[in-house]
Amino acid sequence: MTSLSVQYFSPSELSADPRNARTHSQKQIGQIATSIERFGFNNPILIDKANQVVAGHGRLEASRKLGLEAVPAIRLDHLSQAQRKAYIIADNRLAELAGWDDEILAIELQGLLEMDLDFEITDLGFAMGEIDLVIGENRVGEGSENGDQYIASLGELAPIARPGDLWQLGAHRLFCGDALDPASYQVLLDSNKAQLIFTDPPYNVPISGHVSGLGKARHREFVQASGEMSPGCFRTFSAVRAQGCVMLAITVQSILSVWIGGTSRI
Repeated sequence: MTSLSVQYFSPSELSADPRNARTHSQKQIGQIATSIERFGFNNPILIDKANQVVAGHGRLEASRKLGLEAVPAIRLDHLSQAQRKAYIIADNRLAELAGWDDEILAIELQGLLEMDLDFEITDLGFAMGEIDLVIGENRVGEGSENGDQYIASLGELAPIARPGDLWQLGAHRLFCGDALDPASYQVLLDSNKAQLIFTDPPYNVPISGHVSGLGKARHREFVQASGEMSPGCFRTFSAVRAQGCVMLAITVQSILSVWIGGTSRI
């Protein structure tokens, strides 16, 4: 077995392989740099006898972005030219072939979210939406069948917000109301004018059979416009809701939180 030792080099002493087929976006370089800042430079760059990078081009770029004076590296003197070329490809390709155990990943992510972290959870390389999706799709509750995801019904949850509640969240306002009722917008916005509108209208399509995570997740139906409306009723429903959205005068300090025709929980 070849003996390996870690040495430290200035990033300026190392050069990238111009024939490296692996690419790194500036976003990914930034993520690698953040990881190094948060957790340290724990994965040495692999170099050849001419100080050219064999593996770790992203880490080298991140070190330059951070202005590091020295980075850890391991010299691979034992590889022939053919082996070196092959290893560059194999090192990247074999990493791509790895997968995730989603249930274990969800448990680990949930555990981290419950800790008092001295770093951002997104420093792991997952966007917050991805983390929510992994945890949500792999949460198994009591009463579930065959390990399918269990989603509590409204009756099982203690209400936090009720229709008519207006929340002041620092510079932000959050209102629980009916999007079809013009009063909802008037209460939330007072005399402010619209700068931005974003909405997620129902499409009169049943949740069952359409939003089900291939049968793994079970979501409750919307209170309205969940497949029960005739084409004519749905057109009227959509037109009224669109008028409400036009009336929505949100400023950058205000967000309207509405649930069509019924109550929900925050």
